[in-house]
Amino acid sequence: MLFYTLLFLSIISLWWHWRARDRMKVPNLTGKYIFITGCDTGFGNRAAKIFDKKGFRVFASCLTEMGAKELKAVTSKQLQTVLLDVRDSDSVKNVAAWVKAEVQSEGLWGLVNNAGIMGPSGPTDWLDIEHFREPIEVNLIGLINVTINMLPLIKKAKGRIVNVSSVGGRIAFSGGGYFPSKFGVEGFNDSLRRDMKAFGVKVCCIRPGLFKTALTNPAKIMKEKEVIWNKLPLDIKKQYGDNYVQKDAAKKEKLSKICLNKDISPVVHCMEHALTSLHPRTHYVVGQDAKLFWNPLSRMPVAIQDFLLLRNRVELAASHAK
Repeated sequence: MLFYTLLFLSIISLWWHWRARDRMKVPNLTGKYIFITGCDTGFGNRAAKIFDKKGFRVFASCLTEMGAKELKAVTSKQLQTVLLDVRDSDSVKNVAAWVKAEVQSEGLWGLVNNAGIMGPSGPTDWLDIEHFREPIEVNLIGLINVTINMLPLIKKAKGRIVNVSSVGGRIAFSGGGYFPSKFGVEGFNDSLRRDMKAFGVKVCCIRPGLFKTALTNPAKIMKEKEVIWNKLPLDIKKQYGDNYVQKDAAKKEKLSKICLNKDISPVVHCMEHALTSLHPRTHYVVGQDAKLFWNPLSRMPVAIQDFLLLRNRVELAASHAK
């Protein structure tokens, strides 16, 4: 009995120590420079607003002039917006040079690689290489390119890099370029974290579940899928069956209702913790669906993963022809 009591007290003590350590903050961060990509909407937009209010000097990159204008209208004069297409290497280099001139000898405390797109999704035999290319160019190559160009400034400040991945970087549940791109982000994040440790730069990865943002707009996803379906050869359409797209959308809608997180603030809270905590976490799993389903599922045997994920697929017409 004494053994179990001591074991219980030891577990409580370790948990309490971890919680106390987790809450320790870096002092004197007011006025520090941070750069956030993808601030037109979603996580990046919310993060730019919150970090601006908390006293950071925010560089918020937007893809569109409208996104930049709208963000600038609701933030302080201290926040600066800049147009950036992460797919454009010249644009990335020019923005990095501009940031360098702004921060000068202080360096860049934080880089939040948030820009990302879903891209067309569907069964792999529906897709061509261009359907894969854009999500990989934005979510992975763009993220790497921004990081490489900002890295000297972050090393100077001994700052933080926060890469927004996804539970889709741990387990892939549909075809398209999104999931390969996020698996790539996970690999880059791990190697970067180890490379930067000697320089005092901390690298963190955020893995959101399914959140209500422009990226997960079901109408947009459905429209893209219908465009692809309409261009498919007749023999592939026959293999999948009439109304496959509509049946698949109905299945996905049911799953979305169960999994969708409507409040995006937890993701921004993780970004804040990664930038301000004395001991930031290596990985942040965000969203009830991610914590209770996707993350545990990603650690299970492949046979269990396949069984559960395939139950959410529409049965093909080709299956009846066997």
